[in-house]
Amino acid sequence: MLVYLSIYIAAILEGEIYYIAMCIAAGAGKVSWVGVWIAGALGGSTGDQIWFYLLRGRIDWLDRYPWLARHRDAVVDRVKAHQILMLLISRFPPGLRVAIPVACAYAGVPPFQFSALNLISGFAWAGSIMLVIIKLGPGALSAFGVNAWWAPAIPAVLIFLFFRWLSRPKRTT
Repeated sequence: MLVYLSIYIAAILEGEIYYIAMCIAAGAGKVSWVGVWIAGALGGSTGDQIWFYLLRGRIDWLDRYPWLARHRDAVVDRVKAHQILMLLISRFPPGLRVAIPVACAYAGVPPFQFSALNLISGFAWAGSIMLVIIKLGPGALSAFGVNAWWAPAIPAVLIFLFFRWLSRPKRTT
């Protein structure tokens, strides 16, 4: 039981590293894959929801930063227009796992909607990692170039593109 609690806590704090190790252990039959999947999904979602609920209704202090104050309406409009998709992918992009819950808190996304869709995203995230580790094997990610020299730059590029997209004013037609 402690192993699943440790997976849950590690998923709250850091995400993939410990979870991947436990997926490998599940693939070797040392722990239950269902327990690993549930603990990882719940932990990942809990981490996101901590940020959302911690900042929900208390985020107007961000308006003190000129860049954010200038783009507040664009951010709120963009999040509201795409909130379902953003919430369903919220666990997947590294580097945006804090940014998406914060943006949702800033935009006033309804709590039930955030929690429900984020939980679905958590189970999809944990399940997809487990699928790659247990069923497809360790060489599966290299087929996508994840072990290439440029792989560490992916989160930085995603963060940059996300914030550029998020702050871009809506087009008027």
